Amino acid sequence: MKVSVQREDFDLSTEVIEISGNPRIGAVASFVGVVREVAMTLEHYPGMTENAINKIVEEARAKWQVLDLVVIHRYGELEPGDQIVLVAVASSHRGDAFAACEFIMDFLKTQAPFWKKEHHPDGARWVDARDSDDRAAERWRTIKPKLLKS
Repeated sequence: MKVSVQREDFDLSTEVIEISGNPRIGAVASFVGVVREVAMTLEHYPGMTENAINKIVEEARAKWQVLDLVVIHRYGELEPGDQIVLVAVASSHRGDAFAACEFIMDFLKTQAPFWKKEHHPDGARWVDARDSDDRAAERWRTIKPKLLKS
């Protein structure tokens, strides 16, 4: 399991290869978020952010059969086309991999303490939380933890 909050870019292929070595893995689902249209600055509180992401990851592991995963979230100055976030989940089956990946991404949007400032031609402005992100995260609350298989 890898959780990283970093300025540096990441390589999707390298990260997926690193979590794919277990012979029990039958699926890897991934999501890469990319900066759209305008430059932005992402800020966070070191330590607090990693702790929040680790809690999200542990909740996903309690709900689905996750064999390995990587979550990388960048911060700092980012330009249109830059990668912002990677969530990749390895599991025995695609359903668990897809669900855990989507769950983690939905909760990163609502629970991880990042602050985003967009730099528009008419000036910079902080981005408010979106109701649609809260609704996306809320739908997961009815998912019960998995039954462990022996």
